Amino acid sequence: MTQTMTDQAETPPFDDNDGTLFAIVGHMIPASARHGLPGADDPAIYADILRSVGRDRQALTEALAVVEARDGTGFAALSREEQAVILQEFRVDEPALAGVIEAVTARCYYRDDRVMASIGMEVRPPFPEGYTVEEGDLSLLDPVRARGPIWRSP
Repeated sequence: MTQTMTDQAETPPFDDNDGTLFAIVGHMIPASARHGLPGADDPAIYADILRSVGRDRQALTEALAVVEARDGTGFAALSREEQAVILQEFRVDEPALAGVIEAVTARCYYRDDRVMASIGMEVRPPFPEGYTVEEGDLSLLDPVRARGPIWRSP
């Protein structure tokens, strides 16, 4: 079943009682004192992540279970070094599940006002003003057009 915007608004935040997701997002995008940027484990960004899981809830739950099963002692209780080793193995062994965590995290991180300002974007929603997109070279599609239809006619 596809969730609508209303369904997502009514869905309770993702439950990360054991802190596994919090620890993972802190590894994925750590804070940068040099650039004055928060990490993905910043309270505001992390709260946005928990609220914004939406359609990825089941896959995220599965991904966190796989990470937790790698050690058995509780991922959040491990040292940062031990966590890093487990996450590297997880990313190699389970790229699709790792991709779910990456997507959920990146979506929220890059819409944070502080992050947007630091990468030179106006701190505003994309609509109604929109953003300027450079027009590409549409002549690159000429060989595809020249090939003609490749599907079966009914």
